[in-house]
Amino acid sequence: MFFRKDITKLKQDLNIQTNLLGFDLSFKTRWGVFSPRAIDAGTDLLMRHLEIGEQGRFLDLGCGYGAIGLAVAKACPQGEVQMVDKDFVAVELANINAKLNNLPNANAYLSDAFLSVNKDNYFDQIISNVPAKVGREQLSIILYDAYDALKPGGKIVFVTINGLREFIKDNFKSVFGNYKKIKQGQKYTIAEAIKVK
Repeated sequence: MFFRKDITKLKQDLNIQTNLLGFDLSFKTRWGVFSPRAIDAGTDLLMRHLEIGEQGRFLDLGCGYGAIGLAVAKACPQGEVQMVDKDFVAVELANINAKLNNLPNANAYLSDAFLSVNKDNYFDQIISNVPAKVGREQLSIILYDAYDALKPGGKIVFVTINGLREFIKDNFKSVFGNYKKIKQGQKYTIAEAIKVK
């Protein structure tokens, strides 16, 4: 239980210092956004197995405070990283964190999944730590929009709880025609698919 005297402190930004994709990064977070005290286990697993090219256009879908997108921006300074979230606080923090880490090639903006995103063969890679509660209908919408948003040869990479593993496998195969499991951990699975045409 918290008392009134605790509230001012609780309203202050939290700070995370971490290493992602081999780079030291700093993040400001707040109570109310996903995993405010530390990088969550799903993102951590993803960051240990994610392959990033030296250039390209990337989308961090459901970016939160920007951990995935900003690590990608750091790893690919000649690339363009767009980060989207439907939570305005997350978007604000992601942009603050882009400045904090001196990453002008990354930008966050408000979008409910792909609603405000360029869906015309634009991205080389779409990456997401998919929320467990997103719902199968919304996941289906996301996958078809992701297919449209990727360039031919582009790749989608998701980390999900293991409970969604078979759903992702079936739907990657249905939408993209292919599926590859990158890594399965105790609680999370990383999977990818490629837009062949």
